Amino acid sequence: MSALLHYKTEGEGHPIVLIHGLFGNLDNLGILARELKKNYRVISVDLRNHGLSFHSENHSYPEMAQDVIHLIDSLQIEKFSLIGHSMGGKVAMKMASILAERVLSLVVLDMAPIGYTENRHDSVFTAIENVQASRPASRSEALEIMKEYITIEGVRQFLSKSLYKDNETQEMHWRFNAHALKKHYRNILGWNTIEPVSVPTLFIKGELSEYILPEHQERIRQQFPCAKAHVVTRTGHWLHAEKPKEVLRAISKFYAVSTNAN
Repeated sequence: MSALLHYKTEGEGHPIVLIHGLFGNLDNLGILARELKKNYRVISVDLRNHGLSFHSENHSYPEMAQDVIHLIDSLQIEKFSLIGHSMGGKVAMKMASILAERVLSLVVLDMAPIGYTENRHDSVFTAIENVQASRPASRSEALEIMKEYITIEGVRQFLSKSLYKDNETQEMHWRFNAHALKKHYRNILGWNTIEPVSVPTLFIKGELSEYILPEHQERIRQQFPCAKAHVVTRTGHWLHAEKPKEVLRAISKFYAVSTNAN
């Protein structure tokens, strides 16, 4: 079995596991954790090849799901709920398919259980590789390098949160394993259809995002027959960062009516 994932636990009560997306870390859903920890025990994780968790040449949804299950088992948690964003949403969906009897509820933020075909991160990988090659001495230098390849400041700022300074070389490095993530990018985009999962599930979509589209509804229904949907208006893929109060309101309402996370 692989090493334990790096994680943070806050609050008390029913356990909720928060799972970040590609290039992220456990702080990405911190804005949700700060509220949820008032009523629940919140476990935020760094997935493999991200944050302070171990690096691996392998990166698939079955492996990532088993990593989180290994952590949950080590914490002696029997029943729990899941919230996952983007790639983390797929990890959470895979976990629910493996441990349907233990997962009391599932919230998926802006991700569908499908394989995507569009390369959305070519410029991001190019920026990451150029930062690596340039060996900047500061975060601001790294941001300047990224500006040449990534036009959206929010994306540059998001990526920069995964930079750290090596104490010996005084150079900035990425915490995530860029090589493995690029190597397995097809796996990250992809999805192997799962058998129907009866766990109460809420898909929350950003209105302006293209990750969940009308043509995905049938695939969602086939795999998650108990699924409900909620759209957060005037938001994109980072809906929890753009409108956290609305996302939290949708989650709280879902928990109240499902009674599974109380």
